[in-house]
Amino acid sequence: MLRFIFWLIYKFNGWGIKGQLPPDVKKCVMLASPHTSNYDLVYAIVGLKYLGVKVRFTIKKEWLSFPFGLFMKPLGAIGIDRGPKTKDRKSMVDAMTELYNDRDELTVLVTPEGTRKKVKKWKSGFYYVALNAKVPIALGYLDYKNKIAGIGPVIYPSGDFEKDLRVIQEFYTTIPSKFPEKFGVPWKD
Repeated sequence: MLRFIFWLIYKFNGWGIKGQLPPDVKKCVMLASPHTSNYDLVYAIVGLKYLGVKVRFTIKKEWLSFPFGLFMKPLGAIGIDRGPKTKDRKSMVDAMTELYNDRDELTVLVTPEGTRKKVKKWKSGFYYVALNAKVPIALGYLDYKNKIAGIGPVIYPSGDFEKDLRVIQEFYTTIPSKFPEKFGVPWKD
């Protein structure tokens, strides 16, 4: 029933869905890019839920406080402490790797840009989480021009960050974002 409701939301707004995770992929880091609008999260979550993917997503821990937490937690939010690292706090990569290692199934949606603004450098944490947890990176996307939410290729990290990142970013250069002026891949700009 819930999948039908998600499908109605998409159809009402003129959106479609393309692709899906390979059936043997039970755990992955799902990239959500281009990320240029707050609507991205809504369309990504709805699309993935429709596809039957039990998705979680990272968000600043402050968004899990009352009253926003009442809405965000059931959607699958995982609070991230973006403050300075201390001896008592694990790095984000270590904490996320631990989450993957403790579960049989887990898909976490991550925005590699780390913001809705245009950046000169993508964050690398998603890559090292996937590498350390030995899980693939699925390339999720929102094509605003054609109103398609999709799952593109699945990349298995080789350990060569620069090489793999170039493959990932090359894919995203073909995806129209909501606000094109806010998105770019650093090596192309």
